[in-house]
Amino acid sequence: MAKRSAPEVNAGSMADIAFLLLIFFLVTTTIETDSGLSRKLPPLDDTQQEDVIIKKKNIFQLQVNKNNALLLNTGGEEKVIEIKDLRKATVDFLDNGGGVGEDACRNCQGNRNPKSSDNFDKAIVSLQNDRGAKYDVYIAIQNEILAAYNQLRNREFVKAYPNLDMNFVEADKKYSDPRTSSSEKERLKEKLEAIKIMIPQKFSEAEPKKSN
Repeated sequence: MAKRSAPEVNAGSMADIAFLLLIFFLVTTTIETDSGLSRKLPPLDDTQQEDVIIKKKNIFQLQVNKNNALLLNTGGEEKVIEIKDLRKATVDFLDNGGGVGEDACRNCQGNRNPKSSDNFDKAIVSLQNDRGAKYDVYIAIQNEILAAYNQLRNREFVKAYPNLDMNFVEADKKYSDPRTSSSEKERLKEKLEAIKIMIPQKFSEAEPKKSN
């Protein structure tokens, strides 16, 4: 009995279909942009810069040793602090409002301890880690510090612009979204910049040290 020949499938157009699908997904898919960690670098030539005197009480100094222990030095007092408590401690420092006269802080809601930071603009968070510290510990500390700034910025953003029905982080995310219209971006940019000026992110990272 003669064998039947199997019908052939015409696959000539499959490559074209696959190519069209690829173009479709490339055009319609939105790719999230990783903005990285926001840092302000010193100017290229700082020989002309005047020395700035910073009071110790305005520095929130953090050090991570090779055993991943976090040491906090603020107001002349040193203590070991857990990462889970870092966000609150940072907020308390930034929001203290201990300044008087020209250094008084109108928007601060802290304890106004004269031995702690004067205002948002003068408060500086400093971090130095040991080269032997774990990378995930370093990142966790970074996240808590940035979360502290965002917590305060969220509060002031909602207070200043209650009709927008969003906080600072949500507004910043909407501003960075490529789907947001140009007019909406301009409207948000002005408000975001105002909060950034009110609560500047003064976060200094010292060169890592290596302990014996």
